[in-house]
Amino acid sequence: MNEEARYIPTKYDSVFWIDVERILPNPYQPRKEFSETGLTSLAESIRQYGVLQPLVVSRTDVEKPEGGLESVYELIAGERRLRASRLAGLKQIPVVIRSGESNLTKLELAIIENLQREDLNAIDRAKALQKLIDEFGISHAECAAKIGKSREYVSNSLRLLSLPEHMQDAIVGREISEGHARPLMALNERPEERETLFKEIILRKLNVRAAERIARSIAQERVHKHNRKSADMVALEKSLTETLGTRVIIETNAEGGCLRIDFFSPDDLQQLADMLAAERENKKADENQPKIFPNTTQLFDDPVPKAAPEEPNEDELYSVSNFTV
Repeated sequence: MNEEARYIPTKYDSVFWIDVERILPNPYQPRKEFSETGLTSLAESIRQYGVLQPLVVSRTDVEKPEGGLESVYELIAGERRLRASRLAGLKQIPVVIRSGESNLTKLELAIIENLQREDLNAIDRAKALQKLIDEFGISHAECAAKIGKSREYVSNSLRLLSLPEHMQDAIVGREISEGHARPLMALNERPEERETLFKEIILRKLNVRAAERIARSIAQERVHKHNRKSADMVALEKSLTETLGTRVIIETNAEGGCLRIDFFSPDDLQQLADMLAAERENKKADENQPKIFPNTTQLFDDPVPKAAPEEPNEDELYSVSNFTV
């Protein structure tokens, strides 16, 4: 195990007041996105009550160009408090100075502080854990022990980085949740279908369970030979999907097959039923309409008038048989 990973944190020492502008940011800060609303709220709280918990910094003495030494302070934990203090206009801020801190400790403490105070978004967390593992040569299990989580938690977090960048951005932007990422990752070997599912999640606002069900059905197609569809069958599936506005899957077997139409709520089901009923009524109405023959003049009334009553024959008119007493 890397020597730096064996570092055991010590208790805090005295609290010092340091100029805000003298504190440099933590280069290992895992959080990249900070809520402006949250920072503004925290700044207002700091204006009223001050900084209730000191920041943690490291101190390094460096030689000035003109001679002599100057202390340089680098943030270890407390990024949000530092930013909010600047917004609040504070000149000085309370800190605890921890000397001899390694780079690993700075990263470790920054991750732990964020996990304990305000959850990192899943992608920033995954990138921070990956950096911890890559730069300092520790295993998933050692990384998990450092942050008080299971090895599976670390491994599953890192798997998020296998998604394309635009899907990662959607997680950061809260367009989809970390739960939606699981069914998407299940289709990593089928990028086109993964992209289709991603768009469905965004446009139809699918919940996690619906997304998992779709991903499972797609994945199962590979193990069923009868699901190998011809180009015509694929085109028909696509046409039905576009017409009905939901995923349509045609499954075939030796005796025929089945048509599966996905819906994700009672309203979805009712809308599909109404659409199919309306289509059926339209078809009936079309059948009752007179047939139209191309290249002919269409006459919907009988063009041949009914025959007039026949005139009686003159001979019959004067026939004795036509007289009555």
